[in-house]
Amino acid sequence: MARKLGRATDVRMALLRNLVTDVIVYGRVETTDSKAKELKKLVDKMVTLGKRGDLHARRQAASFLYNKKDENGEPVLQKLFGEIADRYENVQGGYTRVLKLGPRRGDGANMAIIELRALNDNEVSGDSAAEAE
Repeated sequence: MARKLGRATDVRMALLRNLVTDVIVYGRVETTDSKAKELKKLVDKMVTLGKRGDLHARRQAASFLYNKKDENGEPVLQKLFGEIADRYENVQGGYTRVLKLGPRRGDGANMAIIELRALNDNEVSGDSAAEAE
């Protein structure tokens, strides 16, 4: 069962939509550990939609993401289906990673950073681990 994060369904979905949009726009977000774990699933789904690249995938992503622009004025959908989809073209899953930071000073909540994963050399060239052996 999915985490409820102590919120009603509509508020929880708005929170997650906002965080997914921010991860796509900025590349990383600092949040609580439980939110980051839920967020990982959704960001990976959005990147998979971006890699598919057809009209239906674009409409599905547009219905979930908020209409924001990054610091260069590029809309979030354009960034997802362009830059991010191209970056992970040869990778099959695992687009994000969660780095644990430790407890927050005010209330002791466990904090984490979720970010889009940087690719290593053999992933960039298109070689998989199975082909390397």
